[in-house]
Amino acid sequence: MRFEGFSRKTLQLSPNIIPLSSIPFEELCEYDKPFFPDDRKDFLKCWINQPESSSLALKQFGALKGYGVIRKCRTGFKIGPLFADSPKFAEELFDALTVYVPEGSHIFIDTPEVNKEAVEMAKRHGMTPSFETARMYRGTCPDLPTDRIFSVTTFELG
Repeated sequence: MRFEGFSRKTLQLSPNIIPLSSIPFEELCEYDKPFFPDDRKDFLKCWINQPESSSLALKQFGALKGYGVIRKCRTGFKIGPLFADSPKFAEELFDALTVYVPEGSHIFIDTPEVNKEAVEMAKRHGMTPSFETARMYRGTCPDLPTDRIFSVTTFELG
């Protein structure tokens, strides 16, 4: 489900948030593996470093617990991916990512409908559904950790 809304001022950011660039790339790739059924190292390298974007990580007790990217689009900004080990961590990343855009900016997030916590997070931020898609696979559906996917990377690339 695509949700859209407007960025709001965040009063307090989590001290667990750090620039994604401070994480060893291999550590990021290892964390990302369960979310995508194929090797996407080359893609990730480009995606997290694209112009007019911000990429953040959340670490707790030295362990990577989530990461997210926000990027400028034709209209507003899109968050994706947003992967986190818990709804609390996802919320902390969401808040931190939206700090990187001007307050009141149009923002979008593409959540799997099966992740009810992701849908509720979008609604808590005043976002509303703008359209839905269906994910289809040829052959067997991969076993993805949908409870940790708070925003897919992008609808536009499949």
